Amino acid sequence: MHKLVLATNNEGKAGELRRLFGDAGLELEVVTIGEIAPGLDEPEESHEPGTTFEHNAALKARYYARATGLPCLGDDSGLEVDALGGAPGVISSHFAWDGATTGEPATLTRPQRDEHNNRRLLREMQGVEGEARSARFVCTMVLARPDGEIACVTRGTLEARIGTPPDVPRGEMGFGYDPLMLVAPDFTRTGAELEPLEKNSVSHRGQAARALIERLHAGVLGGGSPGNA
Repeated sequence: MHKLVLATNNEGKAGELRRLFGDAGLELEVVTIGEIAPGLDEPEESHEPGTTFEHNAALKARYYARATGLPCLGDDSGLEVDALGGAPGVISSHFAWDGATTGEPATLTRPQRDEHNNRRLLREMQGVEGEARSARFVCTMVLARPDGEIACVTRGTLEARIGTPPDVPRGEMGFGYDPLMLVAPDFTRTGAELEPLEKNSVSHRGQAARALIERLHAGVLGGGSPGNA
């Protein structure tokens, strides 16, 4: 069985990807970087204006592939809000601190950070009404071979609108901004109200993962497809 390292310790992301790969019949043992190399230093992502999701995903994929000697999938995802000029973008996971990852945010759990980020987003959107609350989830996946060479890049998006309190936050599933986001096409349910199978069928991460799965079945890593069919 092939082993694939995920350049993340986010169990929400890891769980979604494991389900998607398993449903696709890929014989892959998917492990997070914390499981395969606990204590390994993290690469420094860029939070500078103009930085793209692809840049940060590639940085992580290359770094961890070389460090572990295994193929690695780097995933950078976030929220782009039209009324905020595309923010929070690459600082989505640390929006409440303008992208800072040290100090207070380093002491918080992921759910606690999510709560801070969500509160800031709702503050920033005060006074913005209706369709002007448009936004999208974006996910870019970069697959690196063990030597750090990029094997492929895939991307997915999910259109949404930011709900207005007290209608949001709503829902018990998902993570991050999901409880605030009314997702396309009907904009009536939040991302946190979608069952896992339905969410995977429409989500930004699901789209990027399915494109990646096609490349894996085609043997993008070399040595034949990791599929079992």
